[in-house]
Amino acid sequence: MTPKPLFCLFVMLTAGMAILSSCNEIIEPSLSKQQVQPEAPVDQYQSSSYTVNFWWDAVDHALSYHLQVVSPSFAAPGGLVLDTVVRNYRFSYTLVPGSYQWRVMAENGSSQTAWSSQRSFTVVAGSIKQQSVQLTSPSNNLVTSQSPYTFQWGSLYGATAYQFEIDTNNFANESAIVSGQVIPGQQLSFTFPKDQTYQWRVRAQNDTAQALWSPVYIITYDHTPPGQVTLVAPASGTTLSLPVALSWNSVATTVKYKLYVYQSDGTTAYNSSFPMLLTGTGYSFNLGSSGNTVYWMVTALDAAGNESQASAKNSFVVQ
Repeated sequence: MTPKPLFCLFVMLTAGMAILSSCNEIIEPSLSKQQVQPEAPVDQYQSSSYTVNFWWDAVDHALSYHLQVVSPSFAAPGGLVLDTVVRNYRFSYTLVPGSYQWRVMAENGSSQTAWSSQRSFTVVAGSIKQQSVQLTSPSNNLVTSQSPYTFQWGSLYGATAYQFEIDTNNFANESAIVSGQVIPGQQLSFTFPKDQTYQWRVRAQNDTAQALWSPVYIITYDHTPPGQVTLVAPASGTTLSLPVALSWNSVATTVKYKLYVYQSDGTTAYNSSFPMLLTGTGYSFNLGSSGNTVYWMVTALDAAGNESQASAKNSFVVQ
């Protein structure tokens, strides 16, 4: 038999190691001694494109990057042109002709690096024919149930108007696109004629020239909810011991299920955790006291956020 003092010491050491291991999993590594290496645009770069692509080397354990652009320099800033936080280590932004400097730092939830070295670059004025508009909203491949939807894009230096086009056949036949409009601003509200996947693009223009088309973005409009969920188990009205395995059938086009659980009056949410979003078709319910009646039902949600008609509302009694 292990002597009690040694046994207690063993337990304490084991618990301490478990706590340290847990802390290592929770505590983020500090970024304070790391450095961000900017890559492009390189120092003294001259860009004939108004859309400048910034990129830098990724930093281990960084969750985001803080990017700043000023004009003409950080030593003598005339204006803060861009101050944004991005998740990726690449970012594109459209500028007007002029002289600029940029820098970037890496961040996580508890620390950050110092600012990177500053890089200078110049955007050179040129013909609008070689430029393209940057699309801003909606993001590419969005699925939405919202209609009308507001499309947005960035301004382009030298442009006086913007040509917006939307289609379902990837603009294969310019004379048969779904819609095309020329407007002076950078946003347009469009009502989708039906559930479908659409392509959209924008081109800037002025009195003498047209720019290049922007990249083509995809948006899917879907306002049709999934089918109704059918509850599988337990049978309504049964008495069961905890935990109670709740299950229901899968429904096509569903990305999440919403589980509603109610107290014995059948209308008050069981607690603040409900309704609960779940990706699977089951849930282990382990709450309540003997004799409690619990009501529950499930709905299905698709990628556009459409919610189905609710299932039947079943009940069970906690044994």
